[in-house]
Amino acid sequence: MSVKNLSSLLQRHFKGAFSRNVSYVQGQEPEPKVREYFYFIDHQGMLFLDDSRMKNFTSCFKEKKFLRFFFNQLRQNNTGRYPEFPYLSICGKERNFVRCDDFPIVFTHVVEKSSEHFLAHNHANDLLTVKFQPERIFMLPETGRVYHPAPDRAGSVGLLRSKLAIEFSSKFAFAHGESKPPTQFTFNGVPYNLQADWYYAAIKDREI
Repeated sequence: MSVKNLSSLLQRHFKGAFSRNVSYVQGQEPEPKVREYFYFIDHQGMLFLDDSRMKNFTSCFKEKKFLRFFFNQLRQNNTGRYPEFPYLSICGKERNFVRCDDFPIVFTHVVEKSSEHFLAHNHANDLLTVKFQPERIFMLPETGRVYHPAPDRAGSVGLLRSKLAIEFSSKFAFAHGESKPPTQFTFNGVPYNLQADWYYAAIKDREI
């Protein structure tokens, strides 16, 4: 798949990808001393208040230590409250409900630490990283989205933001044609045979 084709596919698929009406009030108190807030994560990994009318770089949360804490606390929402928000980040007496374009963990770029490579996520630079596993990169041909394993507590799957997905796409090989997922990915000159079973297992668990 060419870089141009992947870029076009990603733009079409993510345009207007998320729109739901849910009744809430930011900072509401469903019980004494408990406050609830509502957030949205876009497909580039930026965090916003869910009810922000303008969602762009100027309105997203940028403080890296806050982002580190928020995403380290991120879990799947098993409270029974607001199922439209599949994830939850607890901060003391605050419940922060989270919804997103796809998955909440969005990888933004590769970083190197002590000769090892990591994927940084959600715009906190090296404060939020997971170890990069090149053999577990997975692309879904029908959407152009590219994924990598993420922490189990946050859904086990992370999305690569469009810029990184397009960068990686030039390193894919498709032994079964471009209508099927890529079979090989080359990183730093080393070819990796790609594994897809982890992705399908995670998606199956998500649907149960």
